[in-house]
Amino acid sequence: MREIEQIYHNDFGVAFHWKKNNVVLKDRVQIVFKETGFYFSVEEIQEFNHIIDNACRKLDCGSCSLRGKCHKFLLKTPLNEVDLAVSEDELFQIKDLMEGTLFIIALSDYLNGVGRN
Repeated sequence: MREIEQIYHNDFGVAFHWKKNNVVLKDRVQIVFKETGFYFSVEEIQEFNHIIDNACRKLDCGSCSLRGKCHKFLLKTPLNEVDLAVSEDELFQIKDLMEGTLFIIALSDYLNGVGRN
């Protein structure tokens, strides 16, 4: 098994950088959840996060008798050929995974860049 450097995880998934020859490959992020793996650039993660935000705003389960316990709906991804069937709970878990990943990457960039003394 190849080595990884974990960025962020929650109960639903994990985001990490691969290592090759003890060098962390930071140009892309491996994101794994729901038996699916994506190998995204930071820009693609930001785009996916934006798509998720829009999907969250459009959810209106308050007036529905199922209250978010319905069957799944399709969530777009940055890949035009791939949509995901997710429930409301899974949507919020994916949202947390994307936001946590972006936060840790931005924090790391700051601490190892501008914030370094």
